[in-house]
Amino acid sequence: MTRPQGPAARGHAVYERAISAAVSPHDRFRILHVCTGNVCRSPIAERLTRHELRKRLGDRASGIVVESAGTWGHEGANMETNAAAVLTEYGADTEGFIGRELLDEHVVEADLVLTATRDHRAQVISMGHAAGLRTFTLKEFTRLVRAIDPHTLPEEGGVIERARALVRAAAALRGWLLAPTPDADEVYDPYGAPITVFRNCGDEIYHALAPVVTALTGVCR
Repeated sequence: MTRPQGPAARGHAVYERAISAAVSPHDRFRILHVCTGNVCRSPIAERLTRHELRKRLGDRASGIVVESAGTWGHEGANMETNAAAVLTEYGADTEGFIGRELLDEHVVEADLVLTATRDHRAQVISMGHAAGLRTFTLKEFTRLVRAIDPHTLPEEGGVIERARALVRAAAALRGWLLAPTPDADEVYDPYGAPITVFRNCGDEIYHALAPVVTALTGVCR
């Protein structure tokens, strides 16, 4: 698909060029957040993840690329106004966002795929590309990460090797550490809801991300 032009497209391109200049492709760890339309949940998760990584790692955060897409993504769309408002309340950057439809190349390139729901997870895994061992719902990954002893993660090799080891450890735990209820691993869609619902969604995502970013970086808030 042809990417849209204009300020939003240029903002996304600037971000990508900055990442490319900072690290080589082999020294990156790519996180992909997935929801349905890529205008509410996954943009919030994407930008909160970037925000937290930069707070903890500073310039070293450039080694972790965070993106998002939707299984029925609104290609070229802005994120929902309420989603942007919630991100602003957290101090996260909302500029340059462009909605994307989930493509095979996004899954192929991702080292970790975090989805809003189990249905999204199933759709990603059904695309193939050996995605099963690196695709989790966000809340599922949080639950698994909490059970991993951080001292078992490598200190040598930097944040990239630590992140890869974390994904392997979480995949090994899946099946042993089950959710208390089926709904426990879901982040529900706030699309069309008032700002209060978006705030609740943002809070839910923020608290799910906090232990994940801590485990990825080895740096507490």
